[in-house]
Amino acid sequence: MIYKRSSALFAEAEKVIPGGVNSPVRAFKGVGGTPIFIKEAKGAYLYDEDGNRLVDYINSWGPMILGHAHKPVVDAVIEKAKKGTSFGTPTEIETKIAELAVSMVPNIDKIRFVNSGTEACMSAVRLARGFTGKDKIIKFAGCYHGHSDSFLIQAGSGASTFGTPNSPGVTQGTAKDTLLARYNDIENVKQIIEANKNEIACIITEPVAGNMGCVPPKEGFLESLRSLCDTHNILLIFDEVMTGFRLAKGGAQELFGVKADLVCFGKVIGGGLPVGAFAARNEIMNHLAPLGPVYQAGTLSGNPLAMAAGLAMLTELNADAEIFTRLAEKTEYLHRGIEKVLNDNKVAHTINRTGSMISVHFDDREVVDFDTAANGNNDTFKMFFHGMLNQGVYIAPSAFETWFITDALTYEDLDFTINAVNEVAKSL
Repeated sequence: MIYKRSSALFAEAEKVIPGGVNSPVRAFKGVGGTPIFIKEAKGAYLYDEDGNRLVDYINSWGPMILGHAHKPVVDAVIEKAKKGTSFGTPTEIETKIAELAVSMVPNIDKIRFVNSGTEACMSAVRLARGFTGKDKIIKFAGCYHGHSDSFLIQAGSGASTFGTPNSPGVTQGTAKDTLLARYNDIENVKQIIEANKNEIACIITEPVAGNMGCVPPKEGFLESLRSLCDTHNILLIFDEVMTGFRLAKGGAQELFGVKADLVCFGKVIGGGLPVGAFAARNEIMNHLAPLGPVYQAGTLSGNPLAMAAGLAMLTELNADAEIFTRLAEKTEYLHRGIEKVLNDNKVAHTINRTGSMISVHFDDREVVDFDTAANGNNDTFKMFFHGMLNQGVYIAPSAFETWFITDALTYEDLDFTINAVNEVAKSL
């Protein structure tokens, strides 16, 4: 494929935007080459500035669960925009989407809307600290909870791609209160808790990791975290920015049958617009201003356009009894197809999958945490990425990102993708 227009646009962007992008992983630094500039998207496809059509497995990093430019969402935004784009005052639609979200997700009574997943996770940790009166948190190496200082101690996704998991600008004072554990290693968590008795406010985790590739929890891992938190008076936070309203109506809590104390949302809940949220039972949420002493605010929080998009998305997901089954079946079909052609071409790999999240790790050993995810052959991934791009398939330009399946993908699209993998695998 030819990307002349994208290359020219990137050169212009680099003059006025750091690195030419507004989020680092978009810059293709992890895979080399020039990023693709997208002009429009519809359903399962992206259309770039050079006129190429790409089957999309990023889906705006997760929110386009029903496909790009989904008509009910677009119509809701257009109609709301006609009445004004922002007021800075309460609106009825905020209550409507809050009521719907609370009805869909188990174990939450109240929800606060913000503008991003980063804000949601940052605010949830602040609330956990304020509620418990303790300062330290436990996070897992390879789990990414946004770019708030507390989380950039060792992160997955972009930070790992660039080999700088400890970001300059994060102070030692902040770092000392963030304790790193190994994902899927409950004994490691126990050791950290034992070494920091009565000091830990919360454990925050992605219930299914998506920022070291897709890494599902081992059987019993989430249940053991729940038990440890109960025993030691620690709040358990599920970062469901990726998994919320994607793995099930009630997200990972519903799928795995494990209750979290605080839950963070993003992606799907905004229908493609900038929305995040955090939620919990009344006892915890009532510590939040203006009811309680823990402060959090935002001029554009609950923005009417974003709320309209999110409400349209959640309404459709709530009404479709088969959506999550369809998504899981399509993902399994893709998994089996890719697995077969990689085996046929003798390419070392491991494929992880949960629901509509899937990733290909170019290593034949089990991938269960950040260290094992990092064992993947990055040179192979770079060739795979560019090969797939040339075949008309767009996956994340990082080995440390999950693919997201959308309901707009047809089985013909999946077969096209599997055939593309087969062509690329011949040269790996």
